[in-house]
Amino acid sequence: AASRAAADARGRSERPQSAAASRIIGISLQEAQQILNVSNLNREEIQKNYDHLFKVNDKSVGGSFYLQSKVVRAKERLDEELRIQAKDEKEKGWKAET
Repeated sequence: AASRAAADARGRSERPQSAAASRIIGISLQEAQQILNVSNLNREEIQKNYDHLFKVNDKSVGGSFYLQSKVVRAKERLDEELRIQAKDEKEKGWKAET
């Protein structure tokens, strides 16, 4: 419950769609960026860091399933943010044409 309350508090400073994604996935955008060690939302950099961290945290090579799960959730959150940004840019393009 405390974790959910903290996530809700962090979500208030984000855009509505972004905050909703944080609540659904359970991880904030900032936390996801820290986990995957990315400062900008660059699809290639996110994928590269995800692949590396997922591989080194594989349980079969002595890694941590918990950390691997955090890496997966972080990538899901960043992918959702990229989707939200693409949708916003598309909507802005439509508004500029009218």
